[in-house]
Amino acid sequence: MKLYFAPMTCSLSPHIVLRELGIAFELVRINNKTKQTADGLNFLDINPKGYVAALALDNGNVLTEGPAIVQYLADLVPGNPLAPAPGTWERVRLQEWLNFISTEIHSGCAPLFNADIPVSTQAIFKQKLFKRFDYLTLVLEEQDYLMGTFGLADGYLFTVLKWLPFFDIEIEDWPVLAAFMARIEARPSVRAAMAAEAATSPI
Repeated sequence: MKLYFAPMTCSLSPHIVLRELGIAFELVRINNKTKQTADGLNFLDINPKGYVAALALDNGNVLTEGPAIVQYLADLVPGNPLAPAPGTWERVRLQEWLNFISTEIHSGCAPLFNADIPVSTQAIFKQKLFKRFDYLTLVLEEQDYLMGTFGLADGYLFTVLKWLPFFDIEIEDWPVLAAFMARIEARPSVRAAMAAEAATSPI
């Protein structure tokens, strides 16, 4: 299988999961502006949505949307510690977390990448994010990971919180979240994923 990625994007989340699970894959970089891939293809032919992550399977199918990709990958390795079994209450709780991160943190950050948004409008988006960070702090004060042990939701949260320096937001203002980020970044899979992405050549 192939994981299409761009540096410092949400594709880091499934990349971490692939390495955690030890699944063989090929990492293919894309240029987010030109939509060209490192192997010479037009990314829009692979994912007409135009954004990463995209997981191309050996059977020709392509799966998009990070929360769907990471759950698909976890289910390839039954009994792994990253995701509760499908159909369990715990799996529903995982889906709850993935949706919260997707809609409240990931989507909450998205407008801040637009440099044309006035500072006053940016402040509104930031204040909403800060409320979500306060909630995450309450949870992570009680446990090291969102569901008690490291799992899919933690890798996704780590990925989107890595964007905060782009918005002049200091994670240290939430010491519990800063400690969470340090725990995740210390994992061998996370270090390996970030190093592999950094080692790819720009397109």
